[in-house]
Amino acid sequence: MAIHVVLYQPEIPANTANIARTCAATETALHLIRPLGFSTDEKMIKQAGLDFWQLVNITYYDSLDDFFSKNKGEFYYIETFGEKPHSSFDFSDVSKEHYFMFGKETTGLPKDLLEKNKDHFLRIPMNDNARSLNLSNTAAILVYEALRQQGFPNLK
Repeated sequence: MAIHVVLYQPEIPANTANIARTCAATETALHLIRPLGFSTDEKMIKQAGLDFWQLVNITYYDSLDDFFSKNKGEFYYIETFGEKPHSSFDFSDVSKEHYFMFGKETTGLPKDLLEKNKDHFLRIPMNDNARSLNLSNTAAILVYEALRQQGFPNLK
């Protein structure tokens, strides 16, 4: 698997559900770093009608340290203040693991993590009329850009 979406302490269940649907449709791995702002137990999944949830390759982690200790590859951090557009990065190498990391909806990613990784900030170009794009829309844009660069492997 070459493309991964990482959600650091997601708070809004609808965002995570929409991202999970994109992951299911594209065979993209989803990584969830706790604490989550909602439950993903079987009862909640069933009540929410998320019939695709079992089709998603999801891994849960208790912390950022736990996540980084178990994953290696190229890490990209999505921030509203990133200077390089997402299309300027090369995601074409399918032998590499590409991780797109998103912070929690209200506060983003931890500042110390960001300070160490400024060369891997991505930005989706947009005008100044909105503060940011919706998290699930941004994740879909990045997943499909990476898939486009890889020739849409395993997709019809």
